[in-house]
Amino acid sequence: MKEIFLCSICNVSSGSCVEDCSFCTQSLHNGADIEKYKEKSLENILEELNGAKEYGALGFCLVTSGKSLDEKKCEYISKVAKKIKSENDNIHLIACCGVASKESLLELKKAGVDSYNHNLETSKSFYENICSTHDWDERYKSCENVKSVGLMLCSGGIFGLGESKEDRIELLKALQDLEPESSPINFFHPNSALPIKADALSRDEALECIKLSRDYLKNTRLMIAAGRSLIFGENQKEIFDAGVDAIVLGNYLTTKGADMKCDIDMLNRYDIKIATSCH
Repeated sequence: MKEIFLCSICNVSSGSCVEDCSFCTQSLHNGADIEKYKEKSLENILEELNGAKEYGALGFCLVTSGKSLDEKKCEYISKVAKKIKSENDNIHLIACCGVASKESLLELKKAGVDSYNHNLETSKSFYENICSTHDWDERYKSCENVKSVGLMLCSGGIFGLGESKEDRIELLKALQDLEPESSPINFFHPNSALPIKADALSRDEALECIKLSRDYLKNTRLMIAAGRSLIFGENQKEIFDAGVDAIVLGNYLTTKGADMKCDIDMLNRYDIKIATSCH
């Protein structure tokens, strides 16, 4: 029986990012109508965690907006991580806080963070088409920093930004070199506020991206995140047959996801077992 790892995302600081990533509703440059806040309360974070745990989520990712893991963010995430781990030692805790130095990553590791998520997003060749305020090399270097301090690396990208198939392969080769323990595959979710005016990928093209990712990332936990419900709707069996072994339950950063119970019911219909261990 196939086994699927479940993860949940907690957007602990939202919006007001000064970077100009053209795919992101949290960028001030894009003016998207989203909820904005600096630091979510510990009470609300724990409430979200407990809700996800009820449905079998083992991974829990703390996500902040903005370019980098600065000192203030590091202190905040460390405080939250310590509290979570003191009560939930079976949770695989992930932080996603942007470009990060070795020193700041070590602080998160000491606080109980297990993995650090920093996506390459797209190929180095295409990156200048979607962002001008920082470069792709900074992203790659942060991923190397994660590995060097002994944290597990979670790194993936977004398909459907207008990139070519060659760009997709270039991205996957870069990820292959990094050897992340897990790789989130996202599909662009159109939003009228964003500069990217591409339509959502077709089901067939998205499925091809999944298969391509599985071919290049043979030893990586392949996770489907944003765009899963938008593109595949209620019939998602093909994505698991294509090699997906993890999904994100619930909402994404500023986009609503599927109801958690509906996803669990779907996995049960497909006779897919929910992982009970992080390993």
